[in-house]
Amino acid sequence: MALRIHKILNNNAVVVLDEGQEKIVMGPGIAFQKRKNDIVPRAKIEKIFVMEDENEKFQELLRTLPEEHIQIAEEIISYAEGELQAPLNNHIHIALTDHLSFAIERIQQGYQIQNKLLNEIKVLYKKEYQIGLWAKQLIRERLGIEIPDDEVGHIALHIHTAKMDAASMNKTLQQTSLIREMIEIIEKELNMNIDEESFSYQRLLTHLRFALNRIENGEPFHAMDEDMFRLIQTKYEKEFACALKMSQYAKDEYGIDFPDAELAYITLHIQRLTSKV
Repeated sequence: MALRIHKILNNNAVVVLDEGQEKIVMGPGIAFQKRKNDIVPRAKIEKIFVMEDENEKFQELLRTLPEEHIQIAEEIISYAEGELQAPLNNHIHIALTDHLSFAIERIQQGYQIQNKLLNEIKVLYKKEYQIGLWAKQLIRERLGIEIPDDEVGHIALHIHTAKMDAASMNKTLQQTSLIREMIEIIEKELNMNIDEESFSYQRLLTHLRFALNRIENGEPFHAMDEDMFRLIQTKYEKEFACALKMSQYAKDEYGIDFPDAELAYITLHIQRLTSKV
């Protein structure tokens, strides 16, 4: 059955009615010189969306944002799905498109984009960050605009939270912020500057992320022999005190409770960091 145009959103996007359901159809030049009730050329269809609750919002974005921004966002999403070998949540078409267009406009107006979680994002979401670097190159080629690495980090977060098994953006930001704050506690308590390119730092971040995920999901932690726990607590007294402070901060500020055995594992990671300094 032929799809007929119900509403034109822009040159590359139209709304069709398919068995009474509104669907958004996208493709290059799909609405060029077309009118309502014209047949949608099948050869030009690249994507068909059923947005359900967010249908109106997506249509509004397609009507109002620059078409080149929309096209770039869609190319980034398609590339991300190919690299991750998995479909992303439909909400990414709204969230990333809206965010990216606003970011490009701010950069063009001379605003500085900052991302205080950039170093953590690079380590925790490596694949997504690489996709963000690809997006940076695409934007440079298409628009002649150089987006900063801070913005690459924002793109990476949007892609990560659009993965079907990922937490929401708020939870992802909360977890990443907590990790950043715990790192700052280590630097303050032990009076050191952590080398954020070091393998020890990256291992600590990865460990904290998985520990927080286990707490979030109610999964069991690895047990530790009592004698081993006491040995770590005694041998690495300063590092254990630092781990204890990190744990108390997580409990006070975020309501997250680390088990005792986990404090010993974190202590060992901190010790690796201090031994490199």
